[in-house]
Amino acid sequence: MRLALSLRTLTAGLMLAICFAGSAVAEQTLDKVSFGTNWVAEAEHGGFFQALADGTYKKYGLDVTIVPGGPNVNNRILLVAGKLDFFMSANTLQSFDAVANNVPVVAVAAMFQKDPQVFLAHPESKVAKLEDLKALTLFVSKEGIASYFQWLKSEYGFSEAKVKPYTFNAQPFLADKKSAMQGYVTSEPFAVEKQAGFKPTVILLADAGFNAYSTLIETRRDLVENKQDLVQRFVDASIIGWYTYLYGDNTAGNAMIKKLNPEMTDDLLAYSVSKMKAHGIVDSGDSLRDGIGAMNDERYASFFDKMVRAGVVRRDIDFRKAYTLQFVNKGVGLDLRPKK
Repeated sequence: MRLALSLRTLTAGLMLAICFAGSAVAEQTLDKVSFGTNWVAEAEHGGFFQALADGTYKKYGLDVTIVPGGPNVNNRILLVAGKLDFFMSANTLQSFDAVANNVPVVAVAAMFQKDPQVFLAHPESKVAKLEDLKALTLFVSKEGIASYFQWLKSEYGFSEAKVKPYTFNAQPFLADKKSAMQGYVTSEPFAVEKQAGFKPTVILLADAGFNAYSTLIETRRDLVENKQDLVQRFVDASIIGWYTYLYGDNTAGNAMIKKLNPEMTDDLLAYSVSKMKAHGIVDSGDSLRDGIGAMNDERYASFFDKMVRAGVVRRDIDFRKAYTLQFVNKGVGLDLRPKK
């Protein structure tokens, strides 16, 4: 009896040891991945933080570290230098610029189907469409002048004579009812409502033809060529994170965002998510069929042509080197979108 009991005890102990060993091996087999954002933590990065906070990246075999950007941080340079594995690029123009300057990075997914760039106007100005903005003083940043404003000039006949510098301070706009100010649909309208007590008119450039992809995942070409499985898992897990952040319980993601950036309030986070959903920033167009992160050749070609006409990019670059469709358009996460 004692011998049988000892054998059972030994067997149970061995099984327990094997379980612990298996668990340790599983932990060790997680691939370490670093991902840099282009700004401080905010709702516009929510799907990535959600995938980290709720364990989605871990389920895909990834040990992910998110490195927030900021005013004095250039995570894109760290990507090129091999210090980061992935980077959250602002928009398609950065991908074109990489090709023009022989920077060995490539976009592998577009988490935003629409660029969130908007103009805000006073209700008194009676702005109803993009063209109505031409009569107003426009507060535009130097980055805006070099990019989307050139498109406004070539496609809609806007004039730089009406432009004043935008320094990310809303006061000049608030003081001039015959002006409009650049911003993101997810944040600046909220700030104006809180600060000035009125609801601004919002014109989304994407709805007027500025069809850049935004919030893209970029990585180096060597990873695309040599670690395809790793790239696929990171893209897929990020997509799941975005579906959960928009349509599921995003408490964990928001808690991580607030911890990293205390200026993010619950009200602002909720507002940003509601606007991303209302305007189809993340999930609209091709993503409704192909899944969040969708990209296609026709869209890239269309935007490239617009930027060439606007004088923003050179005609002689091979824009097709800016991206790959290898990792998207697979319908990942479509079952997580609520049925209407």
